Amino acid sequence: MFRYLILTAIFLKSLSLSAKDKIVKLTLPEVINIASKQSIDAFKQKNMYFSSYWAYKYYKANKLPSLSIGSNPLSFSNSIRQDYDYVGQTWIYSQQNNLTSSASLKMAQIVGLTGGSFAVSSDLGMTRNFIGDQQTLYSANALSVGYTQRVNGYNSMHWASKIEPLKFQVAKKNLIQSIENIALTATNKFFSMIDAQIEINISLTNLANADTLYQLGKGRYQVGTVTQDELLNMELTLLNARLAVTRANQALVRARSDLNSYLAIEKGTIIECVLPSAVAKTEINVDEAIQKAMENNPSMLLEQQQLLDEDNKVAQTKAQNGLSVDISASAGINQKATMVSNAYKNPNQFENLGIVGLSVPILDWGRRKGAVLMAKSNREVVRSTIKQERIDFQQSVLMNVMEFNLQSDQVLNSAKADTIAKMGYEVTMRRFKIGKLDVTKLNLARNDVETARRAYIASLRKYWNNYFTIRQLTLFDFDKKTDLSIDFDKIPTE
Repeated sequence: MFRYLILTAIFLKSLSLSAKDKIVKLTLPEVINIASKQSIDAFKQKNMYFSSYWAYKYYKANKLPSLSIGSNPLSFSNSIRQDYDYVGQTWIYSQQNNLTSSASLKMAQIVGLTGGSFAVSSDLGMTRNFIGDQQTLYSANALSVGYTQRVNGYNSMHWASKIEPLKFQVAKKNLIQSIENIALTATNKFFSMIDAQIEINISLTNLANADTLYQLGKGRYQVGTVTQDELLNMELTLLNARLAVTRANQALVRARSDLNSYLAIEKGTIIECVLPSAVAKTEINVDEAIQKAMENNPSMLLEQQQLLDEDNKVAQTKAQNGLSVDISASAGINQKATMVSNAYKNPNQFENLGIVGLSVPILDWGRRKGAVLMAKSNREVVRSTIKQERIDFQQSVLMNVMEFNLQSDQVLNSAKADTIAKMGYEVTMRRFKIGKLDVTKLNLARNDVETARRAYIASLRKYWNNYFTIRQLTLFDFDKKTDLSIDFDKIPTE
């Protein structure tokens, strides 16, 4: 009875619970679910996705027509202007005192096929003279149509239409993968808490056993069946057991604080993790895992994006350092009048504008050739790097799957060893109490129990780590035989 009173008292003291503390028991799936919803990592990953989401929205909006209004509400000029009179071949100075105002409406559209820009606009201007006839004149460009095109073989919109959707797909896959990363982190913190709970239980049990043995030892010392050095050794074991309880309690507090912090759970909540049950025999097909990893992993899409980026750089370098022709043409109809309404009546004055700009490199001392060769060389380096990375990636998937397929057996064997060690210790303890075994063999049996228990927890941790690592690499649920996914339509509105 004394042993159990000590065990209960120390256990209650180690928890140090107050009246307002709330105890919550959580399983591994529950910890992962909470972490994926309210951890700081989940918040960061969602906001990173939002950034990519709006970048893609910007790209999509850039392909649609844009409508803009421009205005110069008021401009007043009071100055002397110098003009040259070609008839009299002399300079004429005249006083300027006027007020001007203008407004325009413009619709523009980028042409994806060519990369040019098509625009339709309408302008209205007003001029008020304060000298001479003091007349107010309105000028309206009722409709103007224009097109601008750079002819150099490079179409930025063409490359954007290839790269931007791929970047958004990478962002989606990254978000799915981040959930598996959170699950992996939560699993490690969960098992750190389990380790701390196991250690406090082991240390409390060892303390109770050490106290029992010491009490037995004192009795046997009185009758001469235990020597003084054996009794002193028992007392030392008792003192060490008390120190072990203190250290285990501190480790439990740290592990619980770390898990509470990661799950963003209020301070007054005391989490107790529930040890997962023994796992069933599970095996993942290696070829299927590699195939799913190559299809779903965001790093594969990112590599495609990198190759497109390098192709884009090569095309852009060739265009920037070669023949460049800019063509701009516009046509419109306008009218002038002393009233706004009349400025839009019967517009019969045509305004045409055509500009052709030409840039031809003649002598650049090999700069164009060097720039193009450097861009191509960088592209080849990226291709070689990606080729090696894919080999390493496949090897990583292979090794993780092989370890996982073996780990379920390790868990089952560790569970059996844990059970056998407990049974062996109970038998040894009974034999010690009746005086048929010495303290040394009892200590060995106790060490075997502790070692077996820790080995079982470690094998469980490794099993679930391997499991979520494979999910993180493949983005595939091997239990349900389906790709991992998220309802992305709901995320931007949250």
